[in-house]
Amino acid sequence: MKLGIMQPYFFPYIGYWQLMNAVDTYVIYDNIQFTKSSWIRRNRILSGGTDKMFTLPLRKDSDYLDVRDRFLSDTYVQDEAKILGMIEASYRKAPMFNEVFPIIHEAFKYDEKNLFKYIFHSVRAVCAYLGIETRIVVSSTLDIDHSLKGKDKVLAICRALGASQYYNAINGIPLYEPYRQEFTANGIQLSFLQTDDITYKQFSNEFIPNLSIIDVMMFNSVEDIRDMLNRYKIINGGARVPS
Repeated sequence: MKLGIMQPYFFPYIGYWQLMNAVDTYVIYDNIQFTKSSWIRRNRILSGGTDKMFTLPLRKDSDYLDVRDRFLSDTYVQDEAKILGMIEASYRKAPMFNEVFPIIHEAFKYDEKNLFKYIFHSVRAVCAYLGIETRIVVSSTLDIDHSLKGKDKVLAICRALGASQYYNAINGIPLYEPYRQEFTANGIQLSFLQTDDITYKQFSNEFIPNLSIIDVMMFNSVEDIRDMLNRYKIINGGARVPS
């Protein structure tokens, strides 16, 4: 069984969805510490010919809480309307706007203040639109020692779910490649997914890569995105293997 594990991200770039689509089971961390510098609550869209960041505002709280213990701000209704307005203004002339904007609108309007539940709902919405049927598991539901960190927690999750292969994004090489022998000793093949160079027409602008999946959805049909989901290479122990 192929397993992927990632943090929850709000409308992340296409590589996130490639990894999810490539595996049989995808674990999303909810009991992982929230970090301000992460992409958990923010992303980039195309606006005025350049990339522009949007950020979900959070209620002030301890920086040491897990994602599942953080909440959207009390002023979120007003902030969310501004972000939605920016997205609408940026993409109203995009070819797939009429099909995609209602999905984005519903995700932003979802009546939930808990940060993890709010993001998880948007993940489900994108999966439904793109036809991604991978089994998704929330990390805190697993019967493991949740005090474990890093590769030890990954290995525990792999064992709990009976995974024979663990897929990570390409930027996970420095974190996990040094422990390849330990994965192998546990009967787990360690592999990394590297997204191909994917381009598409963004109005008449010079292409800006790795924007939110919102951008991909606005400019491409579901069929074209399904093709993009398979445009990657699997790297196994420094060697590329067919995807």
